[in-house]
Amino acid sequence: MDRLDAMRVFMRVAEMGSFSAVAQELDVARSVVTRQVAALEARLGAKLIARSTRRLSLTGAGAAYLERCREILNLVEAAEGHLAAEGQAPRGHIRLTLPFSFGIGRLMPMLGDFMADNPEIALELDFNDRRANLIEGGFDLAIRIAERLNPGDVARKIGGSEGVTAASPDYVRRRGRPQHPAELANHECFGYLLASRSSWPFVVDGEVQWFPIAGRLEANNGEALLEAAVRGLGITRAPTFVVERAIRSGQLEVLLPDFPPPAMGIYAVFPGNRYVPHRVRALVDYLAGRIGPRPEWDEVLVRRTARGRR
Repeated sequence: MDRLDAMRVFMRVAEMGSFSAVAQELDVARSVVTRQVAALEARLGAKLIARSTRRLSLTGAGAAYLERCREILNLVEAAEGHLAAEGQAPRGHIRLTLPFSFGIGRLMPMLGDFMADNPEIALELDFNDRRANLIEGGFDLAIRIAERLNPGDVARKIGGSEGVTAASPDYVRRRGRPQHPAELANHECFGYLLASRSSWPFVVDGEVQWFPIAGRLEANNGEALLEAAVRGLGITRAPTFVVERAIRSGQLEVLLPDFPPPAMGIYAVFPGNRYVPHRVRALVDYLAGRIGPRPEWDEVLVRRTARGRR
């Protein structure tokens, strides 16, 4: 038994709560995973995992051992990573979770270029707008877009994105152009299911204020709400990276330009205080360089906002 490999397997079983899930992740038979953990328990002379028909749970010894495993494996990866990074190109596998619309529409070209420049890098991409548990999910990195991060998040800001309120010219002709966020209560506004659906925040006189909204359409994807807005069904509130092309083409107009939504940051979030491998740091550096402090999708506000002041 390779002790470090067994520790890695045990750690993943503890994090995922399933022998089968770890076997699938490692592309091995379930019996291989159970034997690894059983051999580790035999070596230690202690039960690490309590098994039942419904779920797995750590014993007291297992919980203590898990923390030591994390510390040891982190040190091993740090030692190997520092040596491997000396003068070498990034190599290895990166498991990345990223938002659906931003990931496909904006990051995929960057990730493709990164892979072309680094032929020894392999990427596994999970597109999901919901906030994933990086440790339980076995992710090396998450890209998150938010006004602020949660306390305890270990992250690096790699860019930003402004928000925008927008509607089609047809909707504006039929329903009028709101001049203040308070008027949105009388309009058809789309709700985003992963945020507040009953009110929207705006910056008014330098402070963030919330205003009630109402509407018949809600969705958990910005692209779906964009399509509805282009079709004249109502007002959408979205990051510029979602609506920028529709604004440039004239399919949407910027509303309430004097009352912007709070700006959002684009963050690379790491799993706890683990060592960040060279390959992951290289990817984050690359994305930060490509996105920059003023992303191209925000430039649309400079050229198109004037239309919203008519």
